[in-house]
Amino acid sequence: MSTEIKVPVLPESVADATVALWHKKPGDSIRRDENLVDLETDKVVLEVPSPVDGVISKILRDTGETVTSDELLGIIEEGAVDAAAEAGETEADAETAKATPVAAAKPGAKATAAATTGAAKLSPAARRVAEEEQADISQLAGTGRGGRITKGDVIKHVQHADTSSPRPEERVRMTRLRSTIAQRMKQAQNTAAILTSFNEVDLKAVMDLRRKYKEAFEKEHGVKLGLMSFFVKAVCAALRKHPIVNASLEGDEIVYHGYQDIGIAVSTDRGLMVPILRNAEHMTLAEAELGIREFANRAREGSITLEDLQGGTFSITNGGTFGSLLSTPLLNPPQSAILGMHTIKDRAVVDQGEIVVRPMMYIALSYDHRIIDGKDAVLFLVAIKDALEDPARLLLNL
Repeated sequence: MSTEIKVPVLPESVADATVALWHKKPGDSIRRDENLVDLETDKVVLEVPSPVDGVISKILRDTGETVTSDELLGIIEEGAVDAAAEAGETEADAETAKATPVAAAKPGAKATAAATTGAAKLSPAARRVAEEEQADISQLAGTGRGGRITKGDVIKHVQHADTSSPRPEERVRMTRLRSTIAQRMKQAQNTAAILTSFNEVDLKAVMDLRRKYKEAFEKEHGVKLGLMSFFVKAVCAALRKHPIVNASLEGDEIVYHGYQDIGIAVSTDRGLMVPILRNAEHMTLAEAELGIREFANRAREGSITLEDLQGGTFSITNGGTFGSLLSTPLLNPPQSAILGMHTIKDRAVVDQGEIVVRPMMYIALSYDHRIIDGKDAVLFLVAIKDALEDPARLLLNL
């Protein structure tokens, strides 16, 4: 009995997808629920599992082709997979790999990816690059979570391995996500009147709180007390005072949102993702930390969903993670503002007439000047500064 493998129904906001990687080829056995093919959309990689046990008879859409909802991808001849035969094939593949090691390839030539590459440790994006470059990654150590091999690991490995030219170059096609990020960022610059205002925050009070309660907090809630949750709470408090910063522009109408869905920018191998903390105004510090940790893990492992990325009324991005001292973040349309955090540096400041050393951070608010006036932007930043320099204000709702 033949079973058709089709593209899952894509959300209304996603017009099509690209076939990123087939995990099986015609003639291969596959078990039910085993991942068959990865589809890359503008935002996430979708895994298409096999609905039955059987053998791949046809692949109808090759890697790199664009597909739409319910389009036919391939056909499986349904039937029980012979476990003994499957085990025998695996052993034979392993023996073949041992007998013909990839390292035996000619100098300067790109070796084929062998069965010993540890495919289970590859992220989808890394697997695609390894296949495209025919890279030998059998001895490559991953830098991702749990030793997972990331796209960056593979690209760096390929670049170092290519010694055939004293001035090597590489051309890599932009992924769907990277292309979409580029389009949205350019759209933001072309359509919004973007202005950025700056301030600086003395984080001594927050750092003291974290230092004093970090062990008790982690023991009670099962998550570390980070810096981002304080910023989420401070942003929510500032948005309540200045709702225009939480609004968006649709045509000639300003839409005021009666809720605060905060996007948290997460850097991944595939590019920047901004999962949304829904109704962040009602979250405790622990709930915010747990939500941020979960999103970060899922984004980097490639299991983030489209629903996690849709919507949002305001965003926070933390360039300080990578050492950025100051920057002007770009808007995340249709949002009208985004807060940029930066690295914390000990600096000499004047406090009550005395020079003291404090952990200082520059913060930046980029906003759409079409609907947000400079006064509102500056007061919004001041509200964040006040809340973080005196965290008791958050508890007292001041």
